Amino acid sequence: MFKKITVLGSGTMGNGIAHTFAQNGFEVNLMDISQTALDKAIQTITANLDRQVGKGVIDEATKANTLQNLHTHTDTAQAVAEADLVVEAVTENIDTKLKIFAELDKLAPAQAVLASNTSSISITKIAAVTKRPTQVIGMHFFNPVPVMKLVEIINGYSTSREVSANIKTLAEQLGKVPVVVNDYPGFTSNRILMPMLNEAFYALFEGVAGVEEIDTVMKLGMAHPMGPLQLADFVGLDVCLNILRVLQEGLGNPKYAPCPLLVNMVEAGHKGIKSGMGFYDYSAGAKASIVAERFR
Repeated sequence: MFKKITVLGSGTMGNGIAHTFAQNGFEVNLMDISQTALDKAIQTITANLDRQVGKGVIDEATKANTLQNLHTHTDTAQAVAEADLVVEAVTENIDTKLKIFAELDKLAPAQAVLASNTSSISITKIAAVTKRPTQVIGMHFFNPVPVMKLVEIINGYSTSREVSANIKTLAEQLGKVPVVVNDYPGFTSNRILMPMLNEAFYALFEGVAGVEEIDTVMKLGMAHPMGPLQLADFVGLDVCLNILRVLQEGLGNPKYAPCPLLVNMVEAGHKGIKSGMGFYDYSAGAKASIVAERFR
């Protein structure tokens, strides 16, 4: 059914998705416009594989086979020429995704399924720029991809039942737990998660409690493994902002309006772990430390 996979984008999600497919025996083309980014991605995948070997999750042979299954490309046409499935994992920007899918529709084999790892953007809208809307679907992985079990599968308005069933089976072959949802703003995961995170931003913004206090309440009181502010740093504050804007626009409800504190932080370049600074300070490269003075 699916043998050759192309992953577009070699960032955190892209390299994690490529790693997961390659480790499960699929031939993977990892494509990015930057060879430097690709080299960094392979270094990251190698380090993560070493970590898995160290923990006894995989052996050295599996690591070697995984790396052997990975091929890097900077040319989209070459990367997708023989693909059975293309998984797009670039920045969460609708104009960028529409441009990419219009190009993929022209370059990928006619029978190829085109999937997006989008966490909020309409699959129906993405599919509409192609001539194969029945073969366009959402495959929303969660970070870190090799570890997290959930894959949110999003059916667009025109996605065929056969494609949806095949992608569900594929996710199971990866050792994941697929959950099939319909194409509405935020899908299921972020429709529920982002308002909770936004409320935590507002609680901090309004002085209800500090960063550590808010996260501690949710970890110890609600049994969350990670507090909402630390989780937002992990997701990326810019990603949180983009998703909240999609929810606000798509659902037309002011309750989804991003907290002004979040907007200011993103505009200041404080995007969480990826920038080294968010609600916590990651500049030392070690475990996060509280950035208390900014929120007092």
